[in-house]
Amino acid sequence: MTKIHPTAIVDPQADLGEGVEVGPYCLIGPAVRLGAGCRLASMVRIDGPSEFGAECRFYHGAAIGGDPQDLKYTGAPSKLVVGERSIFREFCTVHRATEADAATRVGSDCLIMAYAHIAHNCLVGDHVILANSANLAGHVELADFVIIGGVTPVHQFVRIGAHAIIGGGCRVPKDVPPFVLAAGHPLEVHGLNSVGLRRRGFSAETLRELQKLYRIFFRSGLVKEEALERISQECAALPEIEAFVRFVAHSERGLTR
Repeated sequence: MTKIHPTAIVDPQADLGEGVEVGPYCLIGPAVRLGAGCRLASMVRIDGPSEFGAECRFYHGAAIGGDPQDLKYTGAPSKLVVGERSIFREFCTVHRATEADAATRVGSDCLIMAYAHIAHNCLVGDHVILANSANLAGHVELADFVIIGGVTPVHQFVRIGAHAIIGGGCRVPKDVPPFVLAAGHPLEVHGLNSVGLRRRGFSAETLRELQKLYRIFFRSGLVKEEALERISQECAALPEIEAFVRFVAHSERGLTR
């Protein structure tokens, strides 16, 4: 059964799924769709158009689905789309896209910690963690299982590949390839995310091939095109190797190395 606190304000056009709980002083606007079992703590504001999968959780003061902080925005009914079981902690902010036919997207099983920000037109994969006060500028793309440390700003249009980890307090001005650890000032790659990859079930063979790829691409001194050619010759044709090569080949902002 849906539970709405007497002090909460829920627009009649909002669509609340079975078992949704809305706490004190929350505000839910029109064109908001909350999946079954979503829970809002207190003073949460959700604007639309926005859609949320089942069992998402919103903590005190979270502001989700607001207008983009973009001077080009002219009031278009853009969207925010969120998967299932994602968690939005205290005072985090997530904004809709700028254009009417576009959406900001956050996947399933994500953890957006306190005061973190996801700007307009961002595409965030599944199992992503943004630590406290991490900030994504507009059009940032995070693949699955990315972790970003606290107080870390990510420049607009930057892409971060799957299973990458970014250290806390580190500015991210360029693309970060998948499977790596990056930190420092300026940001540099400091190795594979080996612990995370093992925890997620990557095989010993895959880890060996990724280590070989890492040495070729980051430690051989070769330019990008030469490194990719050598990887194609010396590394096994595994999906992870192919994913790395595709990411690097399509980088437009330059690569963190």
